[in-house]
Amino acid sequence: MARQSDWNPETYARFRDLRLRPALDLLARVGDLPAGAVVDLGCGNGAAGPALAERFSPDRQIVGLDSSPNMIAAAGAKHCYDRLIEADAAEWAPAEKPALIFSNAALHWLPGHDALFPRLAGYLAPGGTLAVQMPRQYGAPSHRFLRDFAAEMYPDRFTTGDWTAPVSTPVEYHRLLSPLGSVDVWETDYVQRLETTGAGHPVRRFTESTVMRPYLDQMSRTETEAFLQRYEQALAAAYPAESDGSVLFPFRRLFFTLTV
Repeated sequence: MARQSDWNPETYARFRDLRLRPALDLLARVGDLPAGAVVDLGCGNGAAGPALAERFSPDRQIVGLDSSPNMIAAAGAKHCYDRLIEADAAEWAPAEKPALIFSNAALHWLPGHDALFPRLAGYLAPGGTLAVQMPRQYGAPSHRFLRDFAAEMYPDRFTTGDWTAPVSTPVEYHRLLSPLGSVDVWETDYVQRLETTGAGHPVRRFTESTVMRPYLDQMSRTETEAFLQRYEQALAAAYPAESDGSVLFPFRRLFFTLTV
């Protein structure tokens, strides 16, 4: 029944401007760097690659890393990386110390942040920076409905009993990272205007390429249809259409930079 799917670059890129803005906001907070490469950790389809290359090329090597073959192929088509690595960010270790490890909307997929972020910081060259952005949308209807409906409809595969948010609070990250160097942690709520461009509620079309994937991977096609019908109905109430047909979708993201 369960089907493991690879990432779909075209679906993910449907809201490319909204997904790119946090990366640009994060990049703007990166200061001077020592010698070394720039690593785009969890580069996906390479959305941040052009901005990284514009700022740091040709003086630094730009390296993209992602575990998805489809995303690596899409990133390569942008021709902004000097090197692309297909690997799991949870297991990656650089051969040489990079100046910047940059990660936009990727590391929330990995558990154990208490160990992960100190380990990544330890890979940096002295004076280097770890710059991370992760969604912290888990209490919002867009994400809460997925957890609750999956647990109610298919309790043999899903439960909310032991669920914990993959991303902690800003205060918790500050406490974790401040002993390691100079840290800056902040959150931004982006009020995103989503246009109605096809079948399905705009918020459903936003989430289906990311947070919805682990749920649908464990459902049959018939189960998926029933699940999406219920999700759509709930989204229509939580995120009603504006007078022009668009939907306002607040989305919270957590950022930090750590300079060691």
